[in-house]
Amino acid sequence: MESGDLPAWKTPGGHRRVRYSAVMRLVRERVAAKEAGTAATAPMAAEFLPATAPDYPVPANEAQRLAALAQSGLMDSEDDAAFDRLTWLASHATGCPMALIGLLSAERQWCKSRVGVENRETIRSMAFCTHVLMQDEPFVVEDASADPRFADNPMVIGAPFIRFYAGYPVRTAEGLTLGSLCVLDTEPRRLRGREMRALRELAVLASDEVQRRA
Repeated sequence: MESGDLPAWKTPGGHRRVRYSAVMRLVRERVAAKEAGTAATAPMAAEFLPATAPDYPVPANEAQRLAALAQSGLMDSEDDAAFDRLTWLASHATGCPMALIGLLSAERQWCKSRVGVENRETIRSMAFCTHVLMQDEPFVVEDASADPRFADNPMVIGAPFIRFYAGYPVRTAEGLTLGSLCVLDTEPRRLRGREMRALRELAVLASDEVQRRA
């Protein structure tokens, strides 16, 4: 009260009084300030720091991208119906049996949402989605078994036996790519123009959901 942080008044008997709501508001503000200070000084987890010797392609803005991913709090977050609707729509709009929204740390790809995909995460070097980070255009692989970049990938020569992949970037408001919305098939194929357009629009909606949670 002496510091002036809490409004007070004196009773006729000379006792000082403060409102309970003002006390609780001050407590909440100080707890929030303390938590913010702790978050600012806490060391960043290793997976949000660029790898020293990566065995996968790395974009020029990898450090900024990983910091944005860490700040988003999306990795290992709870299931979200908004993202699940988008992967369901992506699978049905393209006729692909698999669809996912994958987020890429320095160590792994983690699926925020998935359809037809059993494993929720893979190591970064195995993830097709890591190539989406390298370009602004959609990344498409029509037959992974015939592509030297993926022919010996464990997910191509083994389950889920990926042959086709098409993905668009999922971005922050600042344009940093956190991952991708993609569809996959066990057969080589090519999407039609309207199917690629649908996938692109769904990736934009996924980006909107990411930005809404920032």
